Amino acid sequence: MKKMVGFGDYLLRLNPEGYLHFIQADHFQINYTGAEANVCVSLAMMGMDTEFVTRLPDNDIAACGVAELRKFNVGTSHIAYGGERMGVFYAEKGASQRPSKIVYDRKYTSIATCAYEDFDWEDIFAGATHFHMTGITPALSKTIPSVCIKACRKAKEMGLTVSCDLNYRKNLWTEAEANACMVQLMPYIDVLVANEEDAEKVLGIKARDTDVTQGKLNREGYIDVAEQICQTYGTKMVAVTLRRSISASDNEWSAMLYTNGKPYFSKQYMIHLVDRVGGGDSFTAGLLYGIMNDYGPQETIEYAAAASCLKQTIELDFNLSTADEVKRLVGGDGSGRVQR
Repeated sequence: MKKMVGFGDYLLRLNPEGYLHFIQADHFQINYTGAEANVCVSLAMMGMDTEFVTRLPDNDIAACGVAELRKFNVGTSHIAYGGERMGVFYAEKGASQRPSKIVYDRKYTSIATCAYEDFDWEDIFAGATHFHMTGITPALSKTIPSVCIKACRKAKEMGLTVSCDLNYRKNLWTEAEANACMVQLMPYIDVLVANEEDAEKVLGIKARDTDVTQGKLNREGYIDVAEQICQTYGTKMVAVTLRRSISASDNEWSAMLYTNGKPYFSKQYMIHLVDRVGGGDSFTAGLLYGIMNDYGPQETIEYAAAASCLKQTIELDFNLSTADEVKRLVGGDGSGRVQR
Protein backbone atom coordinates (compact mmCIF):
# COMPACT_ATOMS: atom_id res chain seq x y z
CA MET A 1 0.00 0.00 0.00
CA LYS A 2 1.23 3.47 -0.81
CA LYS A 3 2.06 5.76 2.09
CA MET A 4 2.31 9.53 2.41
CA VAL A 5 4.55 11.30 4.93
CA GLY A 6 3.77 14.92 5.83
CA PHE A 7 6.26 17.24 7.54
CA GLY A 8 5.31 20.58 9.04
CA ASP A 9 3.93 22.65 11.88
CA TYR A 10 1.14 21.52 14.17
CA LEU A 11 -0.56 24.28 16.08
CA LEU A 12 -3.57 25.44 18.02
CA ARG A 13 -6.47 27.18 16.31
CA LEU A 14 -8.43 29.49 18.60
CA ASN A 15 -11.62 31.05 17.31
CA PRO A 16 -14.64 32.90 18.71
CA GLU A 17 -17.92 31.06 18.49
CA GLY A 18 -19.86 31.46 15.28
CA TYR A 19 -19.33 34.77 13.53
CA LEU A 20 -18.28 36.87 16.52
CA HIS A 21 -15.60 39.53 16.09
CA PHE A 22 -12.48 39.08 18.19
CA ILE A 23 -13.56 42.13 20.20
CA GLN A 24 -16.90 40.45 21.03
CA ALA A 25 -15.39 37.19 22.27
CA ASP A 26 -15.03 36.31 25.95
CA HIS A 27 -13.76 32.79 25.22
CA PHE A 28 -12.28 30.78 22.34
CA GLN A 29 -12.85 27.31 20.95
CA ILE A 30 -9.66 25.22 20.88
CA ASN A 31 -8.77 23.00 17.92
CA TYR A 32 -5.64 21.59 16.32
CA THR A 33 -4.44 22.19 12.79
CA GLY A 34 -1.50 22.55 10.43
CA ALA A 35 -1.37 22.45 6.64
CA GLU A 36 0.49 19.16 6.34
CA ALA A 37 -1.42 17.61 9.25
CA ASN A 38 -4.68 18.55 7.53
CA VAL A 39 -3.55 16.69 4.41
CA CYS A 40 -2.62 13.63 6.48
CA VAL A 41 -6.00 13.55 8.24
CA SER A 42 -7.92 14.01 4.99
CA LEU A 43 -6.04 11.17 3.27
CA ALA A 44 -6.45 8.94 6.32
CA MET A 45 -10.21 9.58 6.27
CA MET A 46 -10.14 8.39 2.65
CA GLY A 47 -8.47 5.15 3.69
CA MET A 48 -4.84 5.97 2.88
CA ASP A 49 -1.77 5.26 5.03
CA THR A 50 -0.27 8.50 6.38
CA GLU A 51 2.41 9.59 8.84
CA PHE A 52 2.79 13.09 10.25
CA VAL A 53 6.23 14.34 11.30
CA THR A 54 6.79 17.45 13.39
CA ARG A 55 8.50 18.64 16.57
CA LEU A 56 6.41 19.46 19.63
CA PRO A 57 7.00 20.52 23.23
CA ASP A 58 6.69 17.70 25.74
CA ASN A 59 3.55 18.90 27.52
CA ASP A 60 -0.13 18.10 27.94
CA ILE A 61 -1.34 20.50 25.23
CA ALA A 62 0.85 18.83 22.62
CA ALA A 63 -0.19 15.39 23.87
CA CYS A 64 -3.84 16.29 23.28
CA GLY A 65 -2.97 17.33 19.74
CA VAL A 66 -1.18 14.05 19.05
CA ALA A 67 -4.19 12.15 20.39
CA GLU A 68 -6.36 14.07 17.92
CA LEU A 69 -4.20 12.84 15.03
CA ARG A 70 -4.30 9.26 16.28
CA LYS A 71 -8.09 9.45 16.45
CA PHE A 72 -8.10 9.72 12.66
CA ASN A 73 -5.49 6.93 12.18
CA VAL A 74 -2.61 9.25 11.30
CA GLY A 75 0.77 7.79 12.26
CA THR A 76 2.66 9.79 14.91
CA SER A 77 5.60 7.54 15.80
CA HIS A 78 8.21 9.87 14.28
CA ILE A 79 7.18 13.07 16.07
CA ALA A 80 10.21 14.60 17.84
CA TYR A 81 9.93 16.34 21.19
CA GLY A 82 11.76 19.44 22.35
CA GLY A 83 11.49 23.21 22.41
CA GLU A 84 9.14 25.36 24.43
CA ARG A 85 5.82 25.89 22.69
CA MET A 86 3.28 25.13 20.00
CA GLY A 87 2.24 27.83 17.59
CA VAL A 88 -1.19 29.46 17.75
CA PHE A 89 -3.42 31.17 15.25
CA TYR A 90 -6.60 33.05 15.98
CA ALA A 91 -9.36 32.79 13.38
CA GLU A 92 -12.31 35.16 13.02
CA LYS A 93 -14.89 33.86 10.57
CA GLY A 94 -16.16 36.34 8.01
CA ALA A 95 -19.63 36.59 6.53
CA SER A 96 -21.09 38.21 3.44
CA GLN A 97 -18.92 41.26 2.66
CA ARG A 98 -16.88 40.98 5.89
CA PRO A 99 -13.73 38.90 5.28
CA SER A 100 -12.30 36.32 7.63
CA LYS A 101 -9.24 37.33 9.66
CA ILE A 102 -6.22 35.34 10.84
CA VAL A 103 -3.76 36.46 13.54
CA TYR A 104 -0.55 34.40 13.91
CA ASP A 105 1.50 33.69 17.03
CA ARG A 106 4.09 31.28 15.61
CA LYS A 107 7.56 32.55 16.53
CA TYR A 108 10.02 30.46 18.55
CA THR A 109 7.91 27.30 18.37
CA SER A 110 9.30 23.78 18.67
CA ILE A 111 9.16 23.15 14.92
CA ALA A 112 10.67 26.56 14.11
CA THR A 113 13.76 25.76 16.18
CA CYS A 114 14.20 22.16 15.00
CA ALA A 115 17.30 20.73 13.34
CA TYR A 116 17.56 18.18 10.53
CA GLU A 117 19.23 15.80 12.98
CA ASP A 118 16.17 15.81 15.26
CA PHE A 119 14.58 13.30 12.88
CA ASP A 120 15.62 9.87 11.59
CA TRP A 121 14.78 10.56 7.96
CA GLU A 122 16.03 7.18 6.75
CA ASP A 123 13.54 5.46 9.03
CA ILE A 124 10.79 8.02 8.36
CA PHE A 125 10.91 7.48 4.60
CA ALA A 126 11.39 3.70 4.74
CA GLY A 127 8.29 2.15 3.17
CA ALA A 128 6.82 5.52 2.15
CA THR A 129 6.01 6.45 -1.44
CA HIS A 130 5.09 10.14 -1.12
CA PHE A 131 6.40 13.11 0.86
CA HIS A 132 4.43 16.31 1.32
CA MET A 133 5.23 19.70 2.78
CA THR A 134 4.14 23.29 2.21
CA GLY A 135 5.69 26.73 1.88
CA ILE A 136 4.41 27.55 5.36
CA THR A 137 6.96 25.36 7.14
CA PRO A 138 10.16 27.02 5.84
CA ALA A 139 8.61 30.43 6.59
CA LEU A 140 8.61 29.80 10.34
CA SER A 141 12.24 30.74 11.06
CA LYS A 142 15.57 31.58 9.47
CA THR A 143 16.98 28.11 10.12
CA ILE A 144 14.18 25.74 9.14
CA PRO A 145 14.48 26.27 5.35
CA SER A 146 17.66 24.18 5.37
CA VAL A 147 15.78 21.39 7.20
CA CYS A 148 13.07 21.41 4.52
CA ILE A 149 15.56 21.41 1.66
CA LYS A 150 17.56 18.52 3.14
CA ALA A 151 14.38 16.54 3.83
CA CYS A 152 13.17 16.95 0.24
CA ARG A 153 16.59 15.97 -1.08
CA LYS A 154 16.60 12.84 1.10
CA ALA A 155 13.08 11.93 -0.02
CA LYS A 156 14.11 12.15 -3.66
CA GLU A 157 17.24 10.09 -3.01
CA MET A 158 15.03 7.38 -1.53
CA GLY A 159 12.70 7.42 -4.54
CA LEU A 160 9.66 9.18 -3.05
CA THR A 161 7.34 11.43 -5.02
CA VAL A 162 7.61 14.91 -3.48
CA SER A 163 4.67 17.31 -3.41
CA CYS A 164 4.46 20.88 -2.16
CA ASP A 165 1.77 23.51 -1.76
CA LEU A 166 3.42 26.93 -2.10
CA ASN A 167 0.97 28.39 0.45
CA TYR A 168 2.49 31.89 0.54
CA ARG A 169 1.78 33.70 3.81
CA LYS A 170 2.77 37.37 3.78
CA ASN A 171 2.50 37.56 7.57
CA LEU A 172 5.25 34.94 7.95
CA TRP A 173 7.89 36.05 5.44
CA THR A 174 8.57 38.47 2.59
CA GLU A 175 8.30 37.71 -1.11
CA ALA A 176 12.09 37.87 -1.39
CA GLU A 177 12.56 35.41 1.47
CA ALA A 178 9.97 33.05 0.01
CA ASN A 179 11.55 33.17 -3.42
CA ALA A 180 15.08 32.59 -2.10
CA CYS A 181 13.96 29.42 -0.31
CA MET A 182 11.41 27.96 -2.68
CA VAL A 183 13.56 28.17 -5.81
CA GLN A 184 16.02 25.90 -3.99
CA LEU A 185 13.21 23.45 -3.19
CA MET A 186 11.64 23.43 -6.66
CA PRO A 187 14.12 21.00 -8.30
CA TYR A 188 13.03 18.30 -5.84
CA ILE A 189 9.28 18.83 -6.28
CA ASP A 190 7.30 16.53 -8.57
CA VAL A 191 3.81 17.84 -7.79
CA LEU A 192 3.22 21.53 -7.08
CA VAL A 193 0.01 23.10 -5.80
CA ALA A 194 -0.42 26.86 -6.10
CA ASN A 195 -2.90 29.63 -6.67
CA GLU A 196 -2.37 32.75 -8.74
CA GLU A 197 -0.96 34.74 -5.78
CA ASP A 198 1.49 31.98 -4.83
CA ALA A 199 2.91 31.73 -8.33
CA GLU A 200 3.36 35.49 -8.62
CA LYS A 201 4.63 36.28 -5.12
CA VAL A 202 6.92 33.28 -4.68
CA LEU A 203 8.05 32.36 -8.19
CA GLY A 204 7.53 35.67 -10.01
CA ILE A 205 5.18 34.08 -12.55
CA LYS A 206 1.95 36.00 -13.17
CA ALA A 207 -1.30 34.75 -14.68
CA ARG A 208 -2.26 36.88 -17.68
CA ASP A 209 -5.45 38.98 -17.52
CA THR A 210 -6.29 37.78 -14.02
CA ASP A 211 -7.36 39.81 -10.99
CA VAL A 212 -9.06 37.74 -8.30
CA THR A 213 -9.96 40.82 -6.24
CA GLN A 214 -12.13 41.93 -9.15
CA GLY A 215 -13.49 38.43 -9.78
CA LYS A 216 -11.52 38.12 -13.03
CA LEU A 217 -10.13 34.65 -13.81
CA ASN A 218 -8.48 33.74 -17.12
CA ARG A 219 -7.99 30.06 -17.89
CA GLU A 220 -5.33 30.69 -20.51
CA GLY A 221 -3.33 32.65 -17.97
CA TYR A 222 -3.29 29.72 -15.57
CA ILE A 223 -2.22 27.34 -18.31
CA ASP A 224 0.64 29.70 -19.12
CA VAL A 225 1.71 29.85 -15.46
CA ALA A 226 1.71 26.06 -15.12
CA GLU A 227 3.59 25.64 -18.38
CA GLN A 228 6.27 28.12 -17.26
CA ILE A 229 6.69 26.32 -13.93
CA CYS A 230 7.07 22.93 -15.62
CA GLN A 231 9.55 24.25 -18.15
CA THR A 232 11.60 26.21 -15.61
CA TYR A 233 11.80 23.63 -12.83
CA GLY A 234 11.01 20.29 -14.45
CA THR A 235 7.88 19.87 -12.33
CA LYS A 236 5.77 16.91 -13.44
CA MET A 237 2.39 18.21 -12.30
CA VAL A 238 1.09 21.66 -11.40
CA ALA A 239 -2.33 22.02 -9.80
CA VAL A 240 -3.99 25.42 -9.50
CA THR A 241 -7.08 26.19 -7.44
CA LEU A 242 -9.48 28.69 -8.99
CA ARG A 243 -11.52 30.54 -6.41
CA ARG A 244 -13.83 33.43 -7.28
CA SER A 245 -15.10 35.07 -4.11
CA ILE A 246 -18.61 36.38 -4.61
CA SER A 247 -18.49 37.29 -0.91
CA ALA A 248 -17.03 35.85 2.29
CA SER A 249 -20.03 33.50 2.34
CA ASP A 250 -20.28 32.35 -1.28
CA ASN A 251 -17.48 31.27 -3.60
CA GLU A 252 -17.18 29.71 -7.03
CA TRP A 253 -14.62 26.91 -6.85
CA SER A 254 -12.83 24.83 -9.47
CA ALA A 255 -9.31 23.70 -10.26
CA MET A 256 -6.83 22.89 -13.00
CA LEU A 257 -4.21 20.17 -13.31
CA TYR A 258 -1.41 20.61 -15.83
CA THR A 259 0.68 17.56 -16.72
CA ASN A 260 2.46 16.21 -19.80
CA GLY A 261 1.88 19.51 -21.58
CA LYS A 262 -1.91 19.43 -21.22
CA PRO A 263 -4.39 21.24 -18.92
CA TYR A 264 -7.34 19.52 -17.28
CA PHE A 265 -10.12 21.56 -15.66
CA SER A 266 -12.62 20.34 -13.09
CA LYS A 267 -16.27 21.21 -13.03
CA GLN A 268 -17.14 24.40 -11.14
CA TYR A 269 -18.93 24.41 -7.79
CA MET A 270 -20.89 27.20 -6.15
CA ILE A 271 -20.17 26.81 -2.44
CA HIS A 272 -22.05 28.42 0.42
CA LEU A 273 -19.13 28.44 2.84
CA VAL A 274 -19.25 26.96 6.31
CA ASP A 275 -15.48 27.17 6.90
CA ARG A 276 -13.01 27.74 4.08
CA VAL A 277 -9.89 27.34 6.27
CA GLY A 278 -8.26 24.08 5.22
CA GLY A 279 -9.89 24.16 1.79
CA GLY A 280 -6.54 24.20 0.02
CA ASP A 281 -5.19 21.35 2.16
CA SER A 282 -8.23 19.20 1.37
CA PHE A 283 -7.67 19.92 -2.32
CA THR A 284 -4.06 18.76 -2.02
CA ALA A 285 -5.19 15.62 -0.21
CA GLY A 286 -7.69 14.89 -2.98
CA LEU A 287 -5.01 15.46 -5.60
CA LEU A 288 -2.63 13.06 -3.84
CA TYR A 289 -5.43 10.52 -3.42
CA GLY A 290 -5.92 10.47 -7.18
CA ILE A 291 -2.19 10.23 -7.86
CA MET A 292 -1.63 7.50 -5.26
CA ASN A 293 -4.53 5.48 -6.71
CA ASP A 294 -3.28 5.87 -10.30
CA TYR A 295 -6.23 7.94 -11.49
CA GLY A 296 -5.97 9.67 -14.84
CA PRO A 297 -5.47 13.48 -14.90
CA GLN A 298 -9.14 14.38 -15.44
CA GLU A 299 -10.37 11.95 -12.79
CA THR A 300 -7.71 13.21 -10.38
CA ILE A 301 -8.60 16.90 -10.70
CA GLU A 302 -12.33 16.17 -10.47
CA TYR A 303 -11.76 14.22 -7.26
CA ALA A 304 -9.51 16.92 -5.77
CA ALA A 305 -11.95 19.74 -6.52
CA ALA A 306 -14.88 17.78 -5.12
CA ALA A 307 -12.96 16.86 -1.95
CA SER A 308 -12.20 20.51 -1.31
CA CYS A 309 -15.76 21.55 -2.08
CA LEU A 310 -17.04 19.20 0.61
CA LYS A 311 -14.46 20.33 3.15
CA GLN A 312 -15.57 23.93 2.86
CA THR A 313 -18.98 22.84 4.13
CA ILE A 314 -17.38 21.35 7.28
CA GLU A 315 -16.46 23.29 10.41
CA LEU A 316 -12.77 23.59 11.35
CA ASP A 317 -9.67 22.58 9.40
CA PHE A 318 -9.89 18.81 8.93
CA ASN A 319 -11.72 17.38 5.93
CA LEU A 320 -13.71 14.51 7.41
CA SER A 321 -15.23 13.41 4.10
CA THR A 322 -14.76 9.79 3.06
CA ALA A 323 -13.67 8.67 -0.39
CA ASP A 324 -17.19 7.40 -1.12
CA GLU A 325 -18.69 10.80 -0.24
CA VAL A 326 -16.25 12.55 -2.57
CA LYS A 327 -16.93 10.11 -5.38
CA ARG A 328 -20.68 10.67 -5.05
CA LEU A 329 -20.17 14.39 -5.54
CA VAL A 330 -17.88 13.78 -8.51
CA GLY A 331 -20.64 11.61 -9.95
CA GLY A 332 -23.08 14.50 -9.78
CA ASP A 333 -24.84 13.97 -6.46
CA GLY A 334 -24.58 17.51 -5.12
CA SER A 335 -28.21 17.99 -4.13
CA GLY A 336 -27.51 17.99 -0.40
CA ARG A 337 -30.64 15.91 0.17
CA VAL A 338 -30.85 13.82 3.33
CA GLN A 339 -29.44 10.33 2.77
CA ARG A 340 -31.44 7.60 4.48
